[in-house]
Amino acid sequence: MTHAPLNLVLLVLVLVAIAVDLLVGDPRQLPHPVVGIGKLIAFLERGLNKGAPSARKIKGLVLTVSVVAMTFLLSWGAIVVLARIHPWLGVIAEVWLLSTALAIKGLRDAARAVVVPLMQGNLVDARRAVSMIVGRDTHDMDEAEVTRATVETVAENTVDGITAPLFWALLGGAPLALAYKAVNTLDSMVGYRSQRYRDFGYASAKLDDLANWVPARLTALCMGIGGWFMSRFTPTASGWRQTWTGTLRDAPKHPSPNAGWPEAMMAWLLGVQLGGINRYAGEVSCRATMGVAAGPLRASHILMSISYMHAAWVVFLLVMASLALARGWA
Repeated sequence: MTHAPLNLVLLVLVLVAIAVDLLVGDPRQLPHPVVGIGKLIAFLERGLNKGAPSARKIKGLVLTVSVVAMTFLLSWGAIVVLARIHPWLGVIAEVWLLSTALAIKGLRDAARAVVVPLMQGNLVDARRAVSMIVGRDTHDMDEAEVTRATVETVAENTVDGITAPLFWALLGGAPLALAYKAVNTLDSMVGYRSQRYRDFGYASAKLDDLANWVPARLTALCMGIGGWFMSRFTPTASGWRQTWTGTLRDAPKHPSPNAGWPEAMMAWLLGVQLGGINRYAGEVSCRATMGVAAGPLRASHILMSISYMHAAWVVFLLVMASLALARGWA
């Protein structure tokens, strides 16, 4: 099944896929395309990541192009073949593949798994839960650090797990959404600046930056708009002029060209300070701070970050849907 950009039929399929994700998430008993992508990357990396730095860079480019192209072609081919057997099989396949590219329920549940023990004063379980979603050391985190790690993860993954897949899905259906997930998975597996991946993962990291450039900035904008609507019921911690100017100032401080946008907006909406000192395997990493703390980080900020996450993707979808409808009426 092929689609023109922002096709109205595709928009309906995306809406159904969102409903599927919200209702069932990623059932463990069903195979998940991203798991398969990860296994493919691991297999190819073992054979390709060898040689001199220049050779590793070229091989890393080969890995990136191969995995993204294979993901797109396999998903497109599966949908086309099933659609030829019966049109509804193609529709079902596309909806299911689209739902696997989204992580709305998964991100919400992961954040709630941290906030529940944290609000009960159970730091041990809260640290264990946050260790499942961040790569930093968590064994000696206090409530504020557990909260900060979770809020930062919710903000960043609003792009990686929700709005960016939606952006690419609405441009090219499930094949393009899964191609994006392949890019994202490549970056998470080989896009590190460690000695092993500095050269080999260069292409993957740069492609991920490119794929997220527009969605990250749109997400910050939509999160801010969603926060403005929410402020009619729950006032935001910062004034609106301060929130926008603060986000524009703080976002570029982040080492990632994209992650800083949703994180900075989240910080200003919550009235907290994100960034600071993180520890990875005992090594200290100092990040620039974003936002100004109106008070200490508390577990309740995680619940608020989940609300802003939902507001961001809902507004994002409304904006994209408006473009689709305008195109359909043109």
